[in-house]
Amino acid sequence: MLNFLQSLPSPIAQGMIWGIMAIGVYITYKILDLADLTVDGTLGTGGAVLVILTTVNGMNIYLALFIAFLAGCLAGLATGILHTKFGIPAILAGILTQLALYSINLRIMMGKANTTISWRNHDLIVSSNMLQIGRTILVAALFVAVIIAVLYWFFGTEIGHSIRATGSNQNMARANGINTDSRKIIGLVISNGLVAIAGGLLAQFSGSADINMGRGAIVIGLAAVIIGEVIFGKIFKNFALKLLSAVFGSIIYYIVIAIVLKLGLNANDLKLFSALVVALFLGIPFWKSQFQSKHIKLKEVKE
Repeated sequence: MLNFLQSLPSPIAQGMIWGIMAIGVYITYKILDLADLTVDGTLGTGGAVLVILTTVNGMNIYLALFIAFLAGCLAGLATGILHTKFGIPAILAGILTQLALYSINLRIMMGKANTTISWRNHDLIVSSNMLQIGRTILVAALFVAVIIAVLYWFFGTEIGHSIRATGSNQNMARANGINTDSRKIIGLVISNGLVAIAGGLLAQFSGSADINMGRGAIVIGLAAVIIGEVIFGKIFKNFALKLLSAVFGSIIYYIVIAIVLKLGLNANDLKLFSALVVALFLGIPFWKSQFQSKHIKLKEVKE
């Protein structure tokens, strides 16, 4: 038990980094009501851009992270154009962009499937080194706080409200003069930009950028969003707190992963476990509604 508690800061730090990605997923899944699978490619793009710009070109890490963000925005823009201008369903548009990003990410990493970060740990913004893990948690928390504050402000503006209206009722938004296509594109751009930031931070945390680092990212993002909603949905009503619940969901997810690994789960089964967790938490609201409807019917029969 003591060993587990000592190792707990690592999954917390990792969960906070993935929490940034979960915020990006929240924007498309909960606000825009779109199933965007671009994130599986965008996460790798963020990591690849940051690692190459810093290790090969010697660029400042903060500038490299900003460029990684812009690269993610471009990926979201591509998905948005495929969806709105080509009439391709959002889920298929995301798959097409994700497929294209595999080759693009390989190009970015100069044909290598894996690129290792060669700096010393104190040169990184975040690190999995236990000596630096406290600083990593603090920095990740700062990133989360700034991102949530900016998004809270943005979605309180006229454009932000129109994006939320588009996700809530597209036909009604269009009837009120909102260009729903442009709002979808903006939402996808912001979402994938945040995912790329998470990819850049994750590459530093893990020590390398890998061509497959984003595979299954959408499942983890959905797990974080759904876990956060199920656990904190009734008490987190404010928009900023709803975003924060996705981060908390990610942290809880990685703590659970750490627990099951300690209990002897084969690491090769993690994807299966993640899928089961998402399925379980997706089913909870449905089971709850079914139970409530049956309870109401029984009450009516008795009366």
